[in-house]
Amino acid sequence: MPNDRPTALFVVLGGFFVCNALIAEFIGIKIFALEGTFGLEPLNWSLFGEEGSLNFTAGVLLWPVVFVMTDIINEYFGRRGVRFISYLTVALIVYAFFFAYVAIALAPADWWVGISNERGVPDMQAAFAVIFGQGMWTIAGSVVAFLIGQLIDVAVFHRVRRLTGERFIWLRATGSTLVSQLVDSFVVLYIAFVLGPQQWPLSLFLAVGTVNYLYKFGAAVALTPVIYFARSRIERFLGPARAAELKVRAAAG
Repeated sequence: MPNDRPTALFVVLGGFFVCNALIAEFIGIKIFALEGTFGLEPLNWSLFGEEGSLNFTAGVLLWPVVFVMTDIINEYFGRRGVRFISYLTVALIVYAFFFAYVAIALAPADWWVGISNERGVPDMQAAFAVIFGQGMWTIAGSVVAFLIGQLIDVAVFHRVRRLTGERFIWLRATGSTLVSQLVDSFVVLYIAFVLGPQQWPLSLFLAVGTVNYLYKFGAAVALTPVIYFARSRIERFLGPARAAELKVRAAAG
């Protein structure tokens, strides 16, 4: 572990950030029913002439955490820190999916293809390809939305910080997340499902985007105490003087 505590902090925060983003990308292939998960009857919503229940990609479990991590990194390492880790994350996501496609292209062993037949998976190669071979439109939508959301998060965070100083941590952290998630929620759907092969109508795009954003809105608000907890632990780890120095640099940069 680096002797320089700020460096060690950035490595830990950055590693956790990248890890969550990568996991979110790969588990995002699963669509789950929120009501069914909690044993509730489906809540049938009706928006823009469309109807549905609360079905979400499993990635929504982790994306709010990623955006909270963005705010924590922003607090101590500023724009440069967030931009660096965001660009690195995008590069690693592309790298991960490239090798997922390479793995799909490998000729499967004959015995492996049917190894899970008794568990209801007659063709492991097909299952592997479906799970790890997400469509290019979905990957592109997710990566572009993530990067745009990150840049907006940074801008809003520092705009609020300039107006309020060190007060109202919740406002700059949660507020920037809510704005960036609004853009993220609609950009990913627009690229993946409106521009993509499925050609969603505008009404479906607006309805699903709104429902997704309301979920992320609730998650961001619910995670606000985590920011305060993480901040208190970081201040303790760095010491008040070093933490204050980092925050001054972050605000200036």
